[in-house]
Amino acid sequence: MQKFSESWILRLAALVVGVFAVSGLASAGTQYVVTNDDSVFPFRTGVSFYTIGTNGVPVFQQQVQTGNFGIGGGYFGMNRVAVLNSSEQQCVYASEAANADVVGIAISTLTVGGSASGSATDGGTSNGIGLAMNSAYLYASFSDSNTIGTFIVQPGCALTFMGDTSVAGLQSGVINGMAVHGAMLIASYTDGSIESFNISGGSPVSNGDKQYSTATVKSQDATYANSIDITSDGHYAIFGDTSTAVSVEVSDISSGKLTKTKVYQSPASISSSTLILSPDETMLYIVNTQGDAVSAVFFDKATGKLSPGCRSGRLSGVSQNWSYLAGAVLISQTGNGGGVYVAEFGSSPGIATVTLSSSGHTCSLQEASGSPTPDLNSPGLLSIGTFPPRSF
Repeated sequence: MQKFSESWILRLAALVVGVFAVSGLASAGTQYVVTNDDSVFPFRTGVSFYTIGTNGVPVFQQQVQTGNFGIGGGYFGMNRVAVLNSSEQQCVYASEAANADVVGIAISTLTVGGSASGSATDGGTSNGIGLAMNSAYLYASFSDSNTIGTFIVQPGCALTFMGDTSVAGLQSGVINGMAVHGAMLIASYTDGSIESFNISGGSPVSNGDKQYSTATVKSQDATYANSIDITSDGHYAIFGDTSTAVSVEVSDISSGKLTKTKVYQSPASISSSTLILSPDETMLYIVNTQGDAVSAVFFDKATGKLSPGCRSGRLSGVSQNWSYLAGAVLISQTGNGGGVYVAEFGSSPGIATVTLSSSGHTCSLQEASGSPTPDLNSPGLLSIGTFPPRSF
């Protein structure tokens, strides 16, 4: 995927914003949308925090600079932001791909609590470092070294590096998306293969179920699994595919291993590299990453089946301000989620607000008035998060 960079004028304006933003105390009860700004040298990267305006659209508050540098691009499936909301602490973690490290920010103070690097050979300068976590461990996928680094979550949003697990797809594909649920970590690779790991002991241990996704086989490698979500009961893993159509795959993981995926496809749009399940697990939001819209389909959490839903109109600014849609987070952490905030990757990155209305088995998606919200601190926005996060 092509990397973009903003003009020097915009980057200097963003630097001024970052320098003069006041790092005051924040309430742990405040709702935030957060971005991994992924800024490239010579501009230090950081995490931007947005509160929610009265019209539901994110409003920039401040950037917390994290000290090192990003790469301004990379794989869609890698989520470069992880959010922790435990009884002990509330944190936002962000990867800094150019320096192969992960930084933790305390929500209560909006200050850096600590950072940690992986091993000397870990790297992510080509396509980024993805993150997934539970309350005890954070996992970082290093795209250059093809390793999963395990970090122990420490008080104060700090991290301690524990060790690396070397990974690769069936045709030596690079690690891409990751998701964690209970004692299982699931990963996708850029060659169309998928794999699960047991993380009950901290470090990932393969479950021996590495396989090609069904869509990859049927399309003769024209489609491959990218982002991953897992149902709250750990029964199903859902894969969003990079494809010339909308392609979603579901695997029954109730046995503790991946099973052959079932494919759901639609020609309604282009690609489905990012997806997220609603809090009540009735709706699956699908970002048409290489298209210009967001789709939503109905999900049956008892059977893992999908049924047709709705699609937004063309989001504003395509080609002029952004070229790809990327990561997504829920507007609400209850019910059907109310829609999604979506990262826009391109020359003028931003956060689109796409709201959902539904009744029975009909729905509609619409971009909100005032959307998108610009992210002046980013040369190429791919990953966003929300605090508080979804509960599973």
